[in-house]
Amino acid sequence: MGTRYSAVFFAGAGIDASAVGAALFAAVDKVDRQMSTWKSDSDLSRLNAAPAQQWIALPGELMAVLDAALRVGVQSHGAFDIGVGDLVDAWGFGPAGPVPDESRIGALKQRVRRSASDILEIDQVQKRARKSAPIALDLSGIAKGYGVDALASCLDGLGITRYLVGIDGEMRARGHKPDGRAWAIAIEKPVAGVREAMGVMELADAAIATSGNYRHRVELAGTQHAHTMNPLDGQPASNRLASVTVVMPSCMLADAWATALLVLGETAGVELAQRHGMNALFVLHDGDGLRQISIVDGQREP
Repeated sequence: MGTRYSAVFFAGAGIDASAVGAALFAAVDKVDRQMSTWKSDSDLSRLNAAPAQQWIALPGELMAVLDAALRVGVQSHGAFDIGVGDLVDAWGFGPAGPVPDESRIGALKQRVRRSASDILEIDQVQKRARKSAPIALDLSGIAKGYGVDALASCLDGLGITRYLVGIDGEMRARGHKPDGRAWAIAIEKPVAGVREAMGVMELADAAIATSGNYRHRVELAGTQHAHTMNPLDGQPASNRLASVTVVMPSCMLADAWATALLVLGETAGVELAQRHGMNALFVLHDGDGLRQISIVDGQREP
């Protein structure tokens, strides 16, 4: 996935750490082999390359992520959409390379966009999917979170019940440390070129994911553009939000919803988080500084 994963866990004496490490690697490697857009032989790439109207058999893990992605897409009113692979590539954030393609960007602006939920049909019973029209699917906004859930499931299967696992900034915790304390998760200050904590959140039996516009950027015509695509207008997301952090039981869903809320912005995003009873932290640019909006169980904190 172009990044690193980690696992901190407490287990009984005699645990084979090498075997645990091998199992963890196998878990994330399976996700990468199925869902990467950077691997031409991944299952997702195979689906992208398939002709329209042809059913493609897919592994259960990928089917689960596609199903969840389509549901979040509908629930977020299109703010989360996995059918933005063409935009990701054109703007220089995909396998095509790190330089924006102005001619391709211009052509995409003229195209009427259809969402993945309009084009992709999935059959969970027979584990297959088909497209009604060509579409470039990109799971960057949800697959990493699923990978974290896969790490957690791996440790659960090994009988390990106290752990913190993560891929980049997406984390999932179970249980507490031996001294009874919850896991401490640093929330990064969303400022370009700065790597420092803005605050700390305690986590137990939950997952956390953050989406932001401050780290991965490209420049076009003298203007900086963030890597998160807004499927509603076919452009990189642009609003006052610097980052959105979401806490949920599933890291896959936290990952997707953090992306959706970042796209929606500080007004529509906050309102949607409240309607869905979410736990979310919005950090927005306010003059020369940053301001926070905290939503706890759907209620806005003063």
